[in-house]
Amino acid sequence: MRLSGGVESALHCCVALTAADGPVPAARLAELHGVSATYLAKHLQALSRAGLMHSVQGKAGGYVLTRSPEEITVLDVVEAIEGPRSTFVCTEIRQRGPLAMSPDDCTVSCVIARTMTAADRAWRAALREVSIADLRSAVGEDHGVDVLARIGDWLRSPLP
Repeated sequence: MRLSGGVESALHCCVALTAADGPVPAARLAELHGVSATYLAKHLQALSRAGLMHSVQGKAGGYVLTRSPEEITVLDVVEAIEGPRSTFVCTEIRQRGPLAMSPDDCTVSCVIARTMTAADRAWRAALREVSIADLRSAVGEDHGVDVLARIGDWLRSPLP
């Protein structure tokens, strides 16, 4: 399974918004992350639809998180961008080919489907354990505690 680049952009935006002290325009977030504003706007709208952020209208408008960073999980963001569907879809391959089993013989999921479903659950549980606040802390540890202050200063700086 491969997640779209939208997940990465959305997570970076959520972390960046923790450094802002007010709404941040989509164009500013796009510039910060070196992506097109049109591309990012689609993902910010998905985050808004999921209730993770909302847009503030007006001259000083932009996006803000709707909950504290401690209350937004990585899984929340992944599901806002990718949807809640499982990463594995069983197509009942057992019922095809020259040795196909009958549907009556396939009333229980096969070991492959059970294994993949368990892996998906474990992956989601791991993502549910990490919050945007956790990511914010790790960014500070990885790049120096002042990185978020620098991001906040840059987001507040006047547009060129």
